[in-house]
Amino acid sequence: MSPIPTVRFLTGITTTGTPHLGNYVGAIRPAVEASRRAGTQNFYFLADYHALIKCDEPARIQRSTLEIAACWLAAGLDPEHVFFYRQSDIPEVPELTWLLTCVTGKGLLNRAHAYKASVDKNVAAGSDPDADVTAGLFMYPVLMAADILMFKAHKIPVGRDQVQHIEMARDIAQSFNHLYGEHFVLPEAAIDESVAMLPGLDGRKMSKSYDNIIPLFAPPELIRKQIANIVTDSRAPGEPKQVDGSALFQIYQAFASAEETQALRKAYADGIGWGDAKQLLFERIDREIAPMRERHDALINNPAQLEKILRAGADKARQIATPFMGELRHAVGLRNLAAPAGTAPKARQAKAALPSFKQYREADGRHYFKLVDAAGALLAQSTGFASPQDAGRAVAQLRQGRLDGLEKALQLADGVTAAQLSAALAVLSQA
Repeated sequence: MSPIPTVRFLTGITTTGTPHLGNYVGAIRPAVEASRRAGTQNFYFLADYHALIKCDEPARIQRSTLEIAACWLAAGLDPEHVFFYRQSDIPEVPELTWLLTCVTGKGLLNRAHAYKASVDKNVAAGSDPDADVTAGLFMYPVLMAADILMFKAHKIPVGRDQVQHIEMARDIAQSFNHLYGEHFVLPEAAIDESVAMLPGLDGRKMSKSYDNIIPLFAPPELIRKQIANIVTDSRAPGEPKQVDGSALFQIYQAFASAEETQALRKAYADGIGWGDAKQLLFERIDREIAPMRERHDALINNPAQLEKILRAGADKARQIATPFMGELRHAVGLRNLAAPAGTAPKARQAKAALPSFKQYREADGRHYFKLVDAAGALLAQSTGFASPQDAGRAVAQLRQGRLDGLEKALQLADGVTAAQLSAALAVLSQA
C-alpha cells in the first residue's frame, strides 16, 4: 500500500534579520531534511505579521523577507513538495485570529512568557507594568495559534522556549471546539534534542543580539575574517588543546562528519595551531555553503522570481484555508441571511457526500468498520477489533489521514487501489 501524508508539520520563520550559521544548523538544515520524510505534509511560512511586533522598520522587514526566503530555497526547500508561503498572503489567518480572540481568556494571555517578562522588567524598573507593551505583544499567542490551527497541523517543531505557545494553542482550540464543535486538531510541540546549538564568535550562543554571528551567505572572505575572530585560548602551536568548551571545535563538529570530527580532535591533541584550525573550519563550512551560495545570490538578485514562488505557495495554502474559514464562519454564526437558521451552506451540506466510515459488531463479538465512498461503494474493510474503543481510535486516526500502523488492519475492496484509498483519506483529513 503506497504511503500517504499522515502527519502535518508547520514551521514559522520570523522576518526580522539576516540568517546566520546558527540559524542554518539549528533550524534551516534540519527542517529542510525533515521536509523530505515520507508520510508527512510540511508547511513553512514567513511570519511577517509576527515581525511587526518586534520591528517598526518597513525596509528591514521587506529585506529580511527577501533574504530568508532565498536562504530556505537555496538550502534545498522544494516549494513544489511543501507549502511555502508568506503569512500576510493568507487573509484567513488574521480573520481566524479574531475568531480565536473571542474565545481566549485574558488570564491565559496574562501567563504568556514574553508578556510576563516585559511586565516584570517594567516593575523592576519602577515603571507602569504595561509601559511599552503593545496589544500585538499581548496577542502574539493568539496569532500563533491561528497560524497553526488554520492548517490543522499535528506537530510544531519548536525550541523549549516556545513550548508554552503550543500549549496555549491547544487550550484555545479546545475552547473553540467546546463551543462550536470539533473543528480544530490539537497540535503538539515537536522538540528535537539532537539539533545543534551553535556557539558564536565569543563562545556564547550565536545570536544577533550578542553581535557574535557569522552570516550564512556572506562573501567567503567575510566568513574567513569572522572565523579568524573566534575567541581561542593562548596555547601555542605544538601545545595540546582542549576540545571541551572550544567554540571553534563545536562549530566544526556541526558541519563535519564523524570521521572529520575525530581527525580534528586528534589534531587538537597533537597541538594544531589556532590559525591552521581556523583554516580547516573555513574550508569545511565553505564546502557545504558554497554550492548553495550561487542559488541564493541568484534569488536575491531576482526578487520577482521569489515573489512568484511565494504567491504560488499562498495560492496552494489557501486551497485549504479558504474553505476551512468558510466552515468556521458558519460555525460561529457569520452566515448567509437568506439561509434558514441552522441550515448549513453548500460547503457544509457537501459533507454528506464525502467518504464515510461505518462501524458495527459482528456475530463473532468483534468490532469492525468499513470505509465507503460518497456513493456508498465499499473502499476498504477493517479486520476485527477487540473493543469498540479500539475500532473508534483507528477510525479517528484515519479521519486525520494517518494510516501509519493500520496497513494490516485494512483490506481493500476488489478493484480499489491504494491510491484511491489515499485520496479518500486525504479528503477526509481536510474536511
